[in-house]
Amino acid sequence: MKARELPRRVALAAGLPAVLVAVWWLASADSTSFFWPPLATIVRAFPQTWTLDPILHDVLPSLARLGVGYLIAVVAGVAAGTAIGSSRTLRALCEPTLEFFRAIPPPVLIPVIALFAGYTGWTAKLVTIALGCLWPILLNTVEGVRSVDEVLRDTARSYRLGRLTTLQHVILRAASPRIITGARQSLSIGVILMVISELFGANRGLGAAIVQFQRGFAIPQMWTGIILLGLIGVALSALFRLVEHRTLAWYRGLRQAEREG
Repeated sequence: MKARELPRRVALAAGLPAVLVAVWWLASADSTSFFWPPLATIVRAFPQTWTLDPILHDVLPSLARLGVGYLIAVVAGVAAGTAIGSSRTLRALCEPTLEFFRAIPPPVLIPVIALFAGYTGWTAKLVTIALGCLWPILLNTVEGVRSVDEVLRDTARSYRLGRLTTLQHVILRAASPRIITGARQSLSIGVILMVISELFGANRGLGAAIVQFQRGFAIPQMWTGIILLGLIGVALSALFRLVEHRTLAWYRGLRQAEREG
């Protein structure tokens, strides 16, 4: 990215959020509704609500559960998807089952998971996040591995590359655009499930804090939790874009070379 393009990109990225915040500020300025307080009131409540204690005991544990559950889903999804995508027999055997579980919304399974893993503690929340994030990664990995060009496979065999080398440098690299697509979809699902999984029997966590504010009619504090959740989503998306930019640098170069050729 050229230095002179950076201000323009920042202005484009921040333009719409700035407009929306301004509209919200002006529209709610004279609000007398208990459930729709002025944005100025919410902003003043923000530093008083999210002090060091709730950040340490609510926000950070939620993010840790999201990170661990998401990592489990990535590892399991890529490993299983690579195996299934590499075998026609295994793919034909697993496809009906995969389509069945993919059609079940993960939030529906939360009470079932909680019955076996318990409502309190990390286990049920981790299982919920990992299970919900698994399917986009798994299915995209299957399609990515299945669609690897046979010429690449034949070339690897011609050069007598080992299975591990072929897997790492040929199959996974060729399938990485689809894998990244599934990982991006799973990240947004994981944030949603992070909050939903804390609505059942949890007394700490970002989702639990928002519900407790709502039940205690602390409406400005509830809105600060929702805003904080949105800011976390923006930060995670930016971090993912950075990882994606570095991981798929070779792919962008290849596409650029194809267009120029």
